[in-house]
Order: sequence, then C-alpha cells, then structure tokens
Amino acid sequence: MWVSSRHHGRGLARRALAQELRHRGVEEDMVKEAVEQLDPDEEVETARRLVARKLGSTRGDARARTRKLVGMLARKGYPPGLAFRIVREALEAEGEEDSGEEEGFLESP
Repeated sequence: MWVSSRHHGRGLARRALAQELRHRGVEEDMVKEAVEQLDPDEEVETARRLVARKLGSTRGDARARTRKLVGMLARKGYPPGLAFRIVREALEAEGEEDSGEEEGFLESP
C-alpha cells in the first residue's frame, strides 16, 4: 500500500521506492515483493504524466529540455533508457527535433 501511495503521489519509480524502503530498514525480500506489485505499464504511464506536467515549464533548445526532463525522471528512479524514450516522445509530439543526446549521455553496462 505504501509503495502504491508513493508511486501515485510522488511519481517514484521502482528503483527509488526500493531505495526508500531499504533506507527505512525494510528487509530485502519484502522490498522486492513490494516493488514487484507495481505494473511496468503503469510506471511508464506515470513517467509520461510527469514529463507532460513539466514539459510546458521547460524552455530553450531540445538538448537543454531533454537534460532537464531526463534529470527529473532520473531523480525519481526511472532508468535512463526509459527516461530518454519518454522525453523524446514528448518532444516529438510537441514538434521539437530529437536532441540526439541519448547516445553517449549515459552509458549502459
């Protein structure tokens, strides 16, 4: 219930929620069980809503906007690939050019 509340209220992703639970001393098995209850599709939709809400308040070129929006999603625990995809979709829907910043911005292991 706590995970669902934090996800819907603050828009936190699984990774951030798991970190908060660990910080509060919750056992790892319970952390995994709690965050697995979040639907991955719901997490994606939450990321889209967060970007849509912040999109209008960003100004500047596509690269700067991409950095700001991806940074916001990263602080909420969203993985880089998902964050870039959601931001790129939002900017394209708004008519911005693709920033091309994803390549080399964050390397995946």
